Amino acid sequence: MARGDSYQLQGQQGGDVLGAGDTISGDYRWIQIVNDTVLDGLTSSNLDNANPALIGPTLPAGLGIGGKFTSISVTSGLVIAYYE
Repeated sequence: MARGDSYQLQGQQGGDVLGAGDTISGDYRWIQIVNDTVLDGLTSSNLDNANPALIGPTLPAGLGIGGKFTSISVTSGLVIAYYE
């Protein structure tokens, strides 16, 4: 029997797609950058300084960021936020 963690790391629990101007709140495990993206806000309970370090610079397409995220706001670009 497969573990639930492995199942979700494959994105099979689903997620939300965010574009320019979108903001979401919830429980997310992985953020996948689809197009070059600038974040306006990011709240993580297990990444120290995630908000100031990842807000502002352009994050390149293909980048994946793992953690425990509860709020994500996109200024420009496109991301998929996968549920925890």
